[in-house]
Amino acid sequence: MQSNTIYQISSLLAITKQTSSVLLHFFGWNKEKLIEKYIETPDKVLAEAGLLVSSANVNQNKPQNDSFECEICYNDEPGLQTVGLSCDHIFCIDCYLHYLSEKIKQGDSINIQCPQEGCKMTVGKATLSTVLNQEMYNRYQDLLDEIYVQDNPNLKWCTAPDCKFAIECDILKTSLSIIVPTVTCKCGHTMCFGCDYDNHKPANCAMVKDWWKKKEEDSATASWISSHTKDCPKCQTSIEKNGGCNHMWCKQCKHEFCWVCLGSWKVHTGQAYNCNRYIEDASGLSKKRASLERYLHYWTRYTNHQNSAKLDQELYEKTEESMLQVQSTSDLTWIEVQFLKRAVDMIVQSRNTLKWSYVFAYYMEKTNLKTIFEDNQRDLELATEQLSGMMKTPIYSESIADLRKLVLNKTVYVGRRRETVIDDTAKGLQEGRWEFKGSDDL
Repeated sequence: MQSNTIYQISSLLAITKQTSSVLLHFFGWNKEKLIEKYIETPDKVLAEAGLLVSSANVNQNKPQNDSFECEICYNDEPGLQTVGLSCDHIFCIDCYLHYLSEKIKQGDSINIQCPQEGCKMTVGKATLSTVLNQEMYNRYQDLLDEIYVQDNPNLKWCTAPDCKFAIECDILKTSLSIIVPTVTCKCGHTMCFGCDYDNHKPANCAMVKDWWKKKEEDSATASWISSHTKDCPKCQTSIEKNGGCNHMWCKQCKHEFCWVCLGSWKVHTGQAYNCNRYIEDASGLSKKRASLERYLHYWTRYTNHQNSAKLDQELYEKTEESMLQVQSTSDLTWIEVQFLKRAVDMIVQSRNTLKWSYVFAYYMEKTNLKTIFEDNQRDLELATEQLSGMMKTPIYSESIADLRKLVLNKTVYVGRRRETVIDDTAKGLQEGRWEFKGSDDL
């Protein structure tokens, strides 16, 4: 991308690629501003950028006569290797190397000027490539890339650990309230271009920022909820959650209940499923207490999906060993037994969407449109729990074909429900049909 821009300016303004590179850095990679200023006063632009008029940088790496003395180290040995630019300030190559290396170590990369005090002549890329060793030149190139990305509002570095790719996205900051600019890097990592956080659809960036602030403020109050153990609501036996599915079964009394709300699982099917909705208490709670109760409702479900996604992934890693055994004892190929991996990937994606859908719902006003949103949320959550429950099904070679069919069909269905939540929410943001609580910034 950099080289294409350099070539375009070089061709358009009839200048060398080296001069084009220096000028682009000088103008912060603003092509339009560079072209406008250069056409108006080319000599002035070249001078301000440290480029002598009608004179390119020249590398003079050659022995000097006996009368030469380096003005930095005062070395006057005969045949001394030197470097100079077209400003005619010449120094020994060792001093030049040390000077350039120190500049780069300090983070300088653009418009490194001649070592001569007061000289504004820019050291060009050709001189740098000749004088620097490979390690230092690579560091210089990395700095150029860093500045290029920083100066370009449509570029950002991928936030994945150890990834060196930059991602391009053309989005205006004023659009972030109605668009969640999710981008995927070449490395496979997905992030939000607006706030650098991981994919947080359907919530917009302002919601995410406010939610994180609220989480920090209320973390002490809500920390007890994150425990992986709860008591059975019927017999009070302590139960540990060892999978992502929220359908719990007490081994002591056989009671089936929901991990999130502790209600009977019998009412967690079809239209009777109501666990995702916040029901206001009409008993006259104080305003502060009611506000905390409401926050805890959404915080609990947000955290639950976050933790469940991790547990689903852990369960898959255990199940994968069984899948390898099934493949060796059945007629299914390696590709055919990958249905479980695809299911886990979909569950993790769905739980991420559900997690942020509760943040979105937290900021919504209670309207008929919110009811429709919660209906879509409920359908996705119910389907996700069903698919997650299938992950705990024992795998036998004689029933693998039937299980594979069920899991594949449910995976497709969950994917469709997830797209419905994301697409409808995004469309509602752009149409301005959602109403949010007490903030115009959302």
